Amino acid sequence: MAKFAILASGSGSNAQVLINWVRAGKIDAELACLVCDRPGAKVIERAEAAEVPVLVYSPKEFVNKAAYEAQLVADLRARGVEYVVLAGYLRICGPTFLEAYAGRTINLHPSLLPLFPGLHAIRDAFEAGVKYTGVTVHFIDEGVDTGPIIRQETVWIAPEDTLETLEAKIHAAEHRLLPEVAAQFLTGQLQLVNGKIETEKK
Repeated sequence: MAKFAILASGSGSNAQVLINWVRAGKIDAELACLVCDRPGAKVIERAEAAEVPVLVYSPKEFVNKAAYEAQLVADLRARGVEYVVLAGYLRICGPTFLEAYAGRTINLHPSLLPLFPGLHAIRDAFEAGVKYTGVTVHFIDEGVDTGPIIRQETVWIAPEDTLETLEAKIHAAEHRLLPEVAAQFLTGQLQLVNGKIETEKK
């Protein structure tokens, strides 16, 4: 059984869904730990309540990004982590992390990439006045939300939607899409091979 880690920065609703799926046996993998780069974030409470080991870092306390990521990678390897799921991790992964986990890390993004990359995707889509947006799960690379796309789900924006109601729709789609893709990813049913996504049914 593969071991994986969740990296998250905020409230952790997507991390909670992943934890729930693991506990229900719907993800056939071992959740080795949850990593948070923001001490005090709500996701830490969620993981502790579920008795998931938690690693908390303050990146600003490290000399530079490479030093932070070197410690992160060392700690993940010490726990036997083979795969990583980014679930609301608000930090761009640099070369040190990518060298260790490129091709073995997926990310959730709240837009239909390549549209609206970056930190404020939901707000950007809402303010742009588009008729639909969505969510994306993709492999990470050195860019900002630019890695190979695995799956997407469209979310329609109704005329009466506010930013808050759109956010709720996006989160509901995230909670459906991420665990489904993670379940396939963590059991080897989808892989990144020579820059291309390959899938197999088990």
